Amino acid sequence: MIKRLLATSLAATLMLGADAASAQQNLLNSSYDVARELFTAINPQFVEYWKQKTGETVNIEQSFGGTSRQAQAIIQGLKADTVTFNQVPDVDILAKRGLLAKDWQKRFPDNSSPYYSTIAFLVRKGNPKHIQGWDDLVRDDVKVVFPNPKTSGNARYTYLAAWLYAQKKFNGDEAKTRAFVGKLLHNVESFPTGGRGATVAFAQNNQGDAVLTFESEVRNIAASEEFKPLGLEVVVPKTSVLAEFPVAVVDKVVDAKGTRKLAEAYLQYQYSPEIQKLLASYNYRVRDPEVVKANANRFPQVELLDPQQLLGGWDKIQDTHFKGGGVLDQLLAGKS
Repeated sequence: MIKRLLATSLAATLMLGADAASAQQNLLNSSYDVARELFTAINPQFVEYWKQKTGETVNIEQSFGGTSRQAQAIIQGLKADTVTFNQVPDVDILAKRGLLAKDWQKRFPDNSSPYYSTIAFLVRKGNPKHIQGWDDLVRDDVKVVFPNPKTSGNARYTYLAAWLYAQKKFNGDEAKTRAFVGKLLHNVESFPTGGRGATVAFAQNNQGDAVLTFESEVRNIAASEEFKPLGLEVVVPKTSVLAEFPVAVVDKVVDAKGTRKLAEAYLQYQYSPEIQKLLASYNYRVRDPEVVKANANRFPQVELLDPQQLLGGWDKIQDTHFKGGGVLDQLLAGKS
C-alpha cells in the first residue's frame, strides 16, 4: 500500500512538473547593441501582459550586437524567434536565406517598424562652431566623427542622410551630390567601427566638433550620467533621413519551436500605447498618434527623406553605394 501511494505521489509530482514546464515558453529576441536598456524595460512588461492574457509564463532571452553580425549568427544557427533590428537590409538578408518571408515588411503596421529615428548631431557645450545643419559639416573648419559605414548600420544611415540632403539641395545633380558627400567624408577625423567607439572618440578623446548618429542615441548620450557633466548639446537638422527600426518573426525558427503565436504577440505588443510611451521615453520616434501628440515638444519637426523611395530600394542602395568599389569606396578614395 505504502509503495503504491509513493508511486502515485511521484507520478503526480512528475505530471505537475511537466505541466509547469509546458506552461512556460522561451523566446529569444535578437537586437542591436545599444538596445540593451530598452529591452531590459520592454521584456518584463510583455511577460506580465502575456501572463495576464494567457496564464502562461514566458522567459525572454536576448542576443545583442551589431545587426549585421546578429543576422550572420542567425544564418549560422542562432535560434532567434524574433529580430528587432536598426536597419532593414539585415532583415532582408535573412529573407534571402529563406529564414523568413520575403514580404516580412507587410506583416506588421508601418513597414513592420513600430518605431524609428533619424540622424542628428551631438556638439560640444555652447556649440562653439555654430553647427546647425548638414552644410556646416562640410566647412573647412569643422571636423566630424561617425562610425565607418563599412561596419556600422547607423553610419550607413548617416551617409545616406548626407546623400539625400545633397541630392535635394542640388536638385538631383549627381556630380554636386558626390562632391558634397565626399567633402563630408574628408572632414571625418575619426572612423571607429561602431557607435560606442564614435562616442568615446568624441566625448572622451576630444576628437571632432560633432558626432553623428541616431537622434535617439545622441539624446541618450547627452542625458547620461557619464556624459552629462560635459554639457554636450543635441542638434537636429531640419532635413534628415528616415531610419526605420524593423521587426520580424524568424519563420523557420518559430515553426520548428512552436512559438509563432508568442513571437507575433511579442512584436505586436511593441505597437501598444504602453510600449510606445516607453519607446518615446528612450527618445525614439513612435507611431501611436496620442503618444506622438504627448511628446510633441520632445521631437522637433524634421523633413524625413525615405531612402527606399528616393534611391530605388535597399537592394539598389547596397549595390550602388556600399558594395566593394561602390560610390562610398570611390568617395573615400577621393574620387568625386
